[in-house]
Amino acid sequence: MKLPRCKFFHLGSALLLALGTVEVTPPAWAAGDFVVTLLGTATPAPRPDRMGPSTLVVVNGQRLLFDAGRGATIRLWQMRVPIGSLDATFLTHFHSDHTGGLPDVWLTGWVGTPYGSRQTPFRLVGPIGTKILMEHLEKAYQADIDIRHKDEGEPLEGIRTDVNEFKTSGVVWSKDGVTVTAVENDHGELIKPSFGYKITFDGRSVVISGDTRPSRSIVEAARGTDLLIHEVAAAREPLLAIPFFRAVINHHTTPVDAGRIFSEVHPKLAVYTHIVLLSNKDNPEFTIDDVIRETRKTYDGPLVAGTDLMSFDITKAGVSIVNNSVP
Repeated sequence: MKLPRCKFFHLGSALLLALGTVEVTPPAWAAGDFVVTLLGTATPAPRPDRMGPSTLVVVNGQRLLFDAGRGATIRLWQMRVPIGSLDATFLTHFHSDHTGGLPDVWLTGWVGTPYGSRQTPFRLVGPIGTKILMEHLEKAYQADIDIRHKDEGEPLEGIRTDVNEFKTSGVVWSKDGVTVTAVENDHGELIKPSFGYKITFDGRSVVISGDTRPSRSIVEAARGTDLLIHEVAAAREPLLAIPFFRAVINHHTTPVDAGRIFSEVHPKLAVYTHIVLLSNKDNPEFTIDDVIRETRKTYDGPLVAGTDLMSFDITKAGVSIVNNSVP
């Protein structure tokens, strides 16, 4: 990707001078035409090894971001994907762990550096309420926008927003053979709107469940999909007698229930993300091995517990894990 603006900028601890055209070379994993990367696989928990929920889908040359949790920009640049190069960002719902990184994606993607340099409006797609969210962010960061435009010459076109809202399930993006369909899920009676997404291209697909309890709509959308990325939540039995922990589990999908979903859907590969591991001083977290063991009570097919920066290449021949670490 070529970035034409000339800027002084910091990258790590080094002060660099970008002169003329900067070339950002994509890594080897980007060779596929349908690659999905888990940028963040955590929850509101501030874990150093797992960023907030966010998934990057690079398909037929388009870069589509689904949710923008804590640290999404860091993971994008670790993947050598300029933040300013995203074609669109999609929101599943408005819990803070899914939107906390949104100002960073929007604002840092605008800065005139190899990791930013967006010169067209920031495209955001989400359920009703997305416009209000962005309107308030624009007000909150107006001083920053004014300063960067006047002091650094950042183009106003690159910080403008292009927001598309939807009310119900249906196609919300269609371009060059790539279709994104919003699928209403069930995150609880008070947590609405809430959606997952199905991305299809050339007869292949990935379904991202979003935060949800077991949901028939997600099952039907995902039936026979190549890749099903599903949330999961686990807690030891004594915690379920405590109202807070019971409420959290009631808004999510347990490993045993997820296994039932996978058994019905028959994806080529099932992957866990947004891994909720509850605990208190008397009850330690489930381990990832515990989560897999519980899932195996109801599902014996292909299954991976996702980690940050894990990528999946969806080809006609199947789904393969491309990388599990990027320097």
